[in-house]
Amino acid sequence: MDKMIYVVEDNDDIRELVEYIIECEGLQVKSFANATTFKQHIQNSLPDLFVLDIMLPDGNGVEICAGLKQSQATQHIPVLLMSANTNITYQGKENDADDFISKPFDIDDLVARVKRLLQLSVLS
Repeated sequence: MDKMIYVVEDNDDIRELVEYIIECEGLQVKSFANATTFKQHIQNSLPDLFVLDIMLPDGNGVEICAGLKQSQATQHIPVLLMSANTNITYQGKENDADDFISKPFDIDDLVARVKRLLQLSVLS
């Protein structure tokens, strides 16, 4: 069974790029342009990894992450936060996220982080 990654990113170009990069690694991706659509979809199925932009038009990736980590159904699923705001680089260490990557990101670094987090999900 293929691994599924949910990506929540409001920037169309970045969302499509992340989706393409992850799919090139042989993984499945479902992407969402906003928090509302993501929250509606997560009620039906769960991924192996969440990739969340911090600044969304209708929500906040840090708050979404906190909610995921508080829920018994999703607390074991790794979360990778992303942000283009260089002042937010510390966020990954101060919240429940499993990792943080700043944008713009190095493609190889993103792939390595995704693979490492998927390994964590297998171990939990």
